[in-house]
Amino acid sequence: MTTTDVLTIDQVISRMRDLAERLPQGDGIEVFNAMYLTVTELVRDRLATAYFDDPAGMARLDAVFAARFLSAVDTADSGGAPEACWRPLFELRGNPGIHPIQFALAGMNAHIENDLPLSVLDCCRVLGLEPKDAEADYHRINDLLAEVESQVRDELLPGPERLRIADPLLHVIGVWSIDRARDAAWASVLGLWELRRAPLAYETVTTALSDSVGMVSRALLTPFDGH
Repeated sequence: MTTTDVLTIDQVISRMRDLAERLPQGDGIEVFNAMYLTVTELVRDRLATAYFDDPAGMARLDAVFAARFLSAVDTADSGGAPEACWRPLFELRGNPGIHPIQFALAGMNAHIENDLPLSVLDCCRVLGLEPKDAEADYHRINDLLAEVESQVRDELLPGPERLRIADPLLHVIGVWSIDRARDAAWASVLGLWELRRAPLAYETVTTALSDSVGMVSRALLTPFDGH
């Protein structure tokens, strides 16, 4: 994917709504898409206010960011293998032993820790910015992600009557934190920015990043008997 492929936010939202209509309920991609659609609609609505310092830049970032998820969907739909960070979610999307909260968090893990820093770097290169120029708005977009993630946890976690399942489930999903994820993503932005003139090192680090993010997603998607 390149930034020349970028859609508008309205086009991204249209794609996500189409996905929501055609994917079966409970499919792992359907669960993440529903959550991400909410985030994208929030960003679109905030662009019309004074929420972001650079609304045009954030509109581009949001669309480039979303395009990475949609690219993974298109790759899987065509019979290909999505990149390593997304592969566990696509491979396990129909496993009945995996709870919806696990699908949601695995998607956020792939998208925030891998796709977000790469999207920030893409936009900085195209717009002639440095990461520090986008940092304030980066944290604002992450605040919206955190807001929705909190709602998703409240909505998808099992109630007290399912504690037999919830105990190990809470242990697994407790290994992931959106605050740590966005801090790690920003660290990746800064580190990869320094490697932008060293293509071999840049490619090596981004490949390792995708692999390591995929390993965390696979752990988050541990199936539970009795789901």
